Amino acid sequence: MTYVIAQPCVDVMDRSCVEECPVDCIYEGKRSLYIHPDECVDCGACEPACPTEAIFYEDDLPEEWSQYYDVNVGFFDDLGSPGGAAGLGPTGADPEYIAQLPPQNQD
Repeated sequence: MTYVIAQPCVDVMDRSCVEECPVDCIYEGKRSLYIHPDECVDCGACEPACPTEAIFYEDDLPEEWSQYYDVNVGFFDDLGSPGGAAGLGPTGADPEYIAQLPPQNQD
């Protein structure tokens, strides 16, 4: 099990969750953040830190955002397990699903 970042993060990327993560497993794409499913230790520190309420425990992911589990996992298909987001830095890329979304969360 792991935590998943869903639609409310797209085009916001507040990064409060990154600051709270004790294992550095939240990676930055171009338009969203992603939690590495193999590096996450399920501590839950990221969830309350998120001001947009975009982070959910895998089993609690709302049905409307169920595809975000696969999106988060897919982000790491080519990236693999770098062993820490801080050392890698922003990737500048997103899975196709996120890349094709119209601009989000623009008030």
